[in-house]
Amino acid sequence: MLTLNDIQGLLAKGEHLSLECKLCANKLPNSLWDTYSAFANSYGGYILLGIEEHREETDPSKRYSIEGVTNLDKLISDFWNLANDSNKVSVNVLSDDNVQVIDMDGKKVIVIQVPQAGYGIKPVYINGNLFNGSFRRNHEGDYRCTKRQVKAMVRDSYEEGNDGTIFAQCDMGDIDEETLRRYRTLFRYKNEGHVWNEVDDTTFLKNLGGCVVDKETGKVSLTMAGLMMFGTGLVVRDRFPNFRMDYINMCNLIGEERYSDRLTYDGRWENNLFQFFSIVLPKMTFDLPRPFRMEGVTRVDDTPQHKAVREAFTNSIIHADLMMESGVLRIEKHDDKLVFRNPGLLRIPVEQVYEGGVSFARNPKIQNMLRMVGYGENLGSGFPMILAAWKQSGWGEPVLKEKLDLDEVELTLPLKKVSGKVPNNVYESLTERQRKIIEIISADPKISAEKIAKAVGVSSRTVKRDLLELTKKQIIVREGNDKDGERTIVSQ
Repeated sequence: MLTLNDIQGLLAKGEHLSLECKLCANKLPNSLWDTYSAFANSYGGYILLGIEEHREETDPSKRYSIEGVTNLDKLISDFWNLANDSNKVSVNVLSDDNVQVIDMDGKKVIVIQVPQAGYGIKPVYINGNLFNGSFRRNHEGDYRCTKRQVKAMVRDSYEEGNDGTIFAQCDMGDIDEETLRRYRTLFRYKNEGHVWNEVDDTTFLKNLGGCVVDKETGKVSLTMAGLMMFGTGLVVRDRFPNFRMDYINMCNLIGEERYSDRLTYDGRWENNLFQFFSIVLPKMTFDLPRPFRMEGVTRVDDTPQHKAVREAFTNSIIHADLMMESGVLRIEKHDDKLVFRNPGLLRIPVEQVYEGGVSFARNPKIQNMLRMVGYGENLGSGFPMILAAWKQSGWGEPVLKEKLDLDEVELTLPLKKVSGKVPNNVYESLTERQRKIIEIISADPKISAEKIAKAVGVSSRTVKRDLLELTKKQIIVREGNDKDGERTIVSQ
């Protein structure tokens, strides 16, 4: 339940992605239900009835006026009647605790907290109209979903996922033999002695969920999972003309170069998911640090960071909406970050992804295919593992975000060492010049003492003396040699 201070805090920030104010004297505004749908289909939010917003006002303290509502009991009764009327809204996502009354300046304001709807009941729509009554929220307010967005939410409501869809026109002749052979070789290595190693290709693929066999006719039909993982490039492009896989390396660019390496549809590889994954993964992990480590007499090159990249890549595939119009599975490598983009929004709130423990893959059959050869964590533990690996590396925190306007999810793994933050009590004990030096080093850890001196406006000798003092106080640490090394700000 919100307090008066909570409401005042929301108003101080102004209307945004999760707040909507509506003037409401003695009748519920029709636009209330647009916002209800938009919040439920987006990230949830608060509707405040009885507060008027003055959009032209630039002074935050004058942006809103508390008008209050009259006939309070009738308004609340009307609201609940409509919220439970299937002709008005497709589903009621509220509980009693989601509606309350707050006294503000002696006036009554109705507070409605609309939670984000679960993927199984989206889209939440109004007036019995699936396509014209489904809304989403952005910073401009409520907007009507496109047919593409509505169809995507409907697909996401299927508990069993999307990749079990059967393509009756596709059979084993549409499977790329070399791709399946490579997968079976890896499967045999990872699952020595498994009974599936002895069966024919059709039975093997059927066991994986990649095809179905009609018991009466013996006709083989590929599933979406089987086709996308192992299909020939021409058939994949024919069945999924709006879906693309793209890898681009933008490291070490010179002059007007746009990229140094790229993998896209060029006829030199069968553009199925397993080939894309097998070709791109080594490119992504090739130059990640591999500290020397031995287990007995065997050197172990795998690191938590390598595992994290594999997990991030796997997640992009198993959560991709393969049926989305103009969908792109895009993997990018930059000098300072790795970026994974997949079409389709998250099926659970982003906060839940960070916490772990819950996972609803959009492509569970593909997830199982990858897991059977060693890729992908179980029970929603993958993202916490990524966070832990990156925290250990000191490269900064991974950032996972949804892009509602593009209907895609983006995960960024930074690759640049992040300096720590000097505690306030230590920072305040330093001279103004030393504070400036810390700010300069935080922005450029490789900067030389001579350049620091020039930026600060003192001699190199003075800067070196400050650097020595900051080092003795363990505020900065020098790593590497004088030419290629760098300084790191140490969090204490």
